[in-house]
Amino acid sequence: MKILAVETATIAGSVAILDDNRGLIGEVRVDIKVAHAERLMPSIVWLLKSSGISIKEIDAFAVSIGPGSFTGLRIGLSTVKGFAYATGKPVVPVPTLDAFARTLPSCSYMICPMLDARKNEVYAGLYKWEGGHCRKILPEAAISPVELLEQIDEPTVFTGEGAAIYRKLISDVMKDNAVFAPASRMSPSASTVAELAVEIIRQGIFTDPISLTPFYIRRSEAEIHWKG
Repeated sequence: MKILAVETATIAGSVAILDDNRGLIGEVRVDIKVAHAERLMPSIVWLLKSSGISIKEIDAFAVSIGPGSFTGLRIGLSTVKGFAYATGKPVVPVPTLDAFARTLPSCSYMICPMLDARKNEVYAGLYKWEGGHCRKILPEAAISPVELLEQIDEPTVFTGEGAAIYRKLISDVMKDNAVFAPASRMSPSASTVAELAVEIIRQGIFTDPISLTPFYIRRSEAEIHWKG
């Protein structure tokens, strides 16, 4: 089973192709200030061509569903929906922070992926590897970093753009309990989105792409100010 996964929740977008029998076939990850609308399709086309795989050979399309950038999530979802409609293959939505936590496999510490939510908040959750599974300890939330840290009392690996922005605060509050992920693990990855999608498919869970919408957690500024 071949999965094409798209991750556009942050500026560090990525696409990946994974075969559940062979493993990861390829991944493109780029952290630059160029809109996903401009670079997502070229990245997908390049990866398919470089892998020698046609879009018709893809069995399912996985997408990072949120939380994250409102614009980025919409672009990622609309892209995989287009592929699904064109090929008749399913779309598998994957929670962004669930996949992000998996970039630190079998970590013995608590894992706290943090994305910048602006307004002095982060999108964050808490995870712990137990028995080979990455268990969600604290559900995703848009939360102030101070309030988040008040709920953590053990050694924890912090990762993501939010962890970079609030690194000093985290270090001051958590002291020796604060561990920061290496640079290569500081952004979400389409490859772990694909891995989690395989597990979801094996459970027989599928989502109707027509009704599928991004998981924003909170409303966008446009929705807040819309008077309709």
